[in-house]
Amino acid sequence: MEPWRQSPGEQQAFAVFRPRRGRGVAAAIAVLSVVLFGAIAVLLPGLDQGGDWRVGDRIFFVIIGVSVAAMLWRYASIRAVPTRETLTVRNLLTTRTIEWRSIVDLTFGGGDPWVSVELDDLDTVAVMAIQKADGAYGRAEASRLAALIQALGPSAKSPDVSGP
Repeated sequence: MEPWRQSPGEQQAFAVFRPRRGRGVAAAIAVLSVVLFGAIAVLLPGLDQGGDWRVGDRIFFVIIGVSVAAMLWRYASIRAVPTRETLTVRNLLTTRTIEWRSIVDLTFGGGDPWVSVELDDLDTVAVMAIQKADGAYGRAEASRLAALIQALGPSAKSPDVSGP
């Protein structure tokens, strides 16, 4: 359903899950990485200035800065997108779309830094978008995801079934 056709409650329930603290830190350090390594590449003393640094060395520093920024930017773009049919989880290295009916359990305890969902095929998927580092916000988001799993997961009534 299009967002403009959803009630405000539905829009809030199906809002995208995103980490707060880790996302901001990763984005800031990504920008800092490009600036820092770019400045190092420019300020290194070249052969004409009595140094040992060549153009290839400077390019290497720029590549390192951009690579670090790209990985941090990917971390900053971690999210979980719920729809009525699926949950699309974008983690650091993978993106996976899971049907609600496949999710049988949610864990957010112990030493795990983020939520994990257990699937009916016994696979476990980390949902890095909901993190303990976010404190009360993270716990509230875990509760919202648990409510979606309860409402749309395997124990939910099929919308095609009518009756008492």
